[in-house]
Amino acid sequence: MERAELVQELKTLRKGRGLAGRLDGRVGPSLRSACAVSSDDGQVAIREKVSGRLSELASQLPDDLRLAALAAFAISAEARQPLYQDRVRWAALKVDRDPRTVRRRVDEAIVLLAELASASSLPPSPSDRWHTSSLSIACVVDELLVLERRRIVADQEGLEFLDLAVSLPAGRPPVTVLYGGSLVDRGMETSSRWGYGLELPRPLSRGESWECAMLFRPPSLRPYMVSVPRQPCDSFDLRVRFGGAPPAVWALEGAFQRDVSDPGYQGRPETVDSSGEVHLRFRGLTPGLAYGVRWATQP
Repeated sequence: MERAELVQELKTLRKGRGLAGRLDGRVGPSLRSACAVSSDDGQVAIREKVSGRLSELASQLPDDLRLAALAAFAISAEARQPLYQDRVRWAALKVDRDPRTVRRRVDEAIVLLAELASASSLPPSPSDRWHTSSLSIACVVDELLVLERRRIVADQEGLEFLDLAVSLPAGRPPVTVLYGGSLVDRGMETSSRWGYGLELPRPLSRGESWECAMLFRPPSLRPYMVSVPRQPCDSFDLRVRFGGAPPAVWALEGAFQRDVSDPGYQGRPETVDSSGEVHLRFRGLTPGLAYGVRWATQP
């Protein structure tokens, strides 16, 4: 679905009584698709489906944005005021901020809700025929080396190809397949994301696992190393070794992609050990969200 359309529909929905009022003509096609609303659903069913889906998505937002979103749409029982501005004032008192700040947070929450809804409703593609059971990345920052090992599980019969991609500041990096398949160059998908794939030596049966490993030698690195899975990923083991300890390091777990490079977003502080390394483990990664580590650059 188009995120811009969903954002506009959510902004329309927050007006008046929000979800507490009549919904005729106020739940547009993008929102209906995101919330699995059918043409046969009545007012009660629409309200339950939309409230449930928005509540589920809002649970992935930071606390202040989640409160703002639940108040804006009148999902919170305490915030079921007759007018949007009344609900904004309620939220402002709740977080001890002025209403103008809360309105900005509502706008930010709506954009993030649209991103989450879009990421979870992408149409099926060949890459959905498998998932990652374990991903391991070791990065040596000062040597510009990235070793990736991945174990996947085929979710359909006859899997022959793994669709992958990597984002780096200098575009396509030199890469060596250490084992597990033959490299297929799919070209630059964006100015910084290189699409590639692995052609497997034989078709996999449904439920069969397969392991592959690749060594990347990028000419440069951004000050972060993250995985943004396209498919479900059960576990992610990340080791980053720095040439000299950076002034600060933060773990990113379930971050929005825009937050990874946002100077205002930091994440959870992490300690670099005496070897100049950090070691992080993540479980149950959500497709479309970022997991990994970010570090401050030396002044």
